[in-house]
Amino acid sequence: MKKTDDRLMDIFQHLHTHPEISWEEKETTAYIAGLLQKEGIFVSLFDDCTGLIAEIGSGKPVVAVRADIDALWQEVDGVFQANHSCGHDAHMSIVIGAILQLKSRITNGTVRFIFQPAEETGSGALKMVEKGAVDDADYLFGIHLRPIEELPFGKITPAIHHGAVAFLRGKISGDNAHGARPHQGTNAIDILSSLNEQLKLIHFSPFEPYSVKMTHVEAGGQSLNIIPGSAKFGLDIRAQKNSVLRDMQAIIEKKIKQLSALFGVKIEAEWLKVTPGAEVDAEAEELLRQSILEYGGQEMLAAPLITSGSDDFHFYTIKRPHLKAAMMGIGADLKPGLHHPHMSFDPRAIHIGADVLTRAVLNACQAS
Repeated sequence: MKKTDDRLMDIFQHLHTHPEISWEEKETTAYIAGLLQKEGIFVSLFDDCTGLIAEIGSGKPVVAVRADIDALWQEVDGVFQANHSCGHDAHMSIVIGAILQLKSRITNGTVRFIFQPAEETGSGALKMVEKGAVDDADYLFGIHLRPIEELPFGKITPAIHHGAVAFLRGKISGDNAHGARPHQGTNAIDILSSLNEQLKLIHFSPFEPYSVKMTHVEAGGQSLNIIPGSAKFGLDIRAQKNSVLRDMQAIIEKKIKQLSALFGVKIEAEWLKVTPGAEVDAEAEELLRQSILEYGGQEMLAAPLITSGSDDFHFYTIKRPHLKAAMMGIGADLKPGLHHPHMSFDPRAIHIGADVLTRAVLNACQAS
C-alpha cells in the first residue's frame, strides 16, 4: 500500500485534473464517496444536490469540518473551462488526508466531514445548513490556502476574517432618442454616471474597511447617433463587518430610488448574492492555534488574517449561531493569486494542512 503522503498526491492530482463547476460536481462527489466507502467510512449522499457528508465516531461532541468541492468557470489560455484556481482541490485533499489519519483514532464524539458544493456561487453552505449538516455540531473548522502576499509557505493562521460582500444587478428602462434630439429622451449613460458619482459619496468611519464600485455596464449599440434610454449595470459592495454592509445596501437602495425619481425613469435593482463576513469563535480559534503550535511551534503560527475576500463558510455561523467556528489559513507560496487561471502553490502544504487539521479535530473532541 502506498504511503499516505504519496496517496494524497495521487488524490490531489485526480481532483485537480477533474474540476467541476458549482452544482455540477457529480464525478467529484462520486469519487470522494467511493474512496471513503472503501476505507470503511460512513457516507451520506443527497437526492437533490451534489456534495456528501462523511462521519467517524458517535455521540458528543460533534466536530464538523468543511471542504469546498467546486471549481471556477474561467478562461484558461483562450479556452473557457472548469478550473481549480481557488484551491478547492487542495482543500478536499487536506480533509481526505485528515480522514485517513482519524478513521481509527476517534474514541470520543463524532467527527463530521462536509464536502460542500457550490462555494463559488455563495449558495452551497446554505444548502448544507438546510440539510441539517451542522444542527447538532459543536465545532466547525474550515481551511483555505492563502496567497503568498498574505502567508508564505510554512505559516498557518488559526483564523481568517473574511469580509462581507454583496453583488447588485440593475436595469434602467427608458426610450431611445435621436442624437439630434436629446430632449426627447433621457440618456441612460447620464444616469449611470450620476449613480457612479453617488456611490463615491458613501462614507463611513475611516476605521471601517469598505468599498463600493460599479463593475458592469451595458448601454448603447453600434449606432452612435442613438441616445440609449436603457442600460444594465452591476455593483460590487464589500465591508469587513456585516453591519456596515447592511448599512451600505440600504444607502445604495435609497440612492437608486432617488435617481429614478430625479430622472423620471424606471430603475430595477436586485441583490444577486450576499455573503456574510466572518464571525470567528474565540474557542475554535484557540483550538486551531494550539494545534498549529503543537505541530510546528511558534515559527509556524501566524496572526489572525484579515482579508477583503469572502467565503460562504460564514453562513454556517450566521444561520446556526451556536456553532463555534473558525477557518484555518494555510501558507503555500500560492501565486500569482487566487482565481488566477495559472494559480500554483507548494503541494507540501497539503500534507501539513492535513496533519494540523487532524490535531485540531482530536483536540476539539477532548475539549468538551
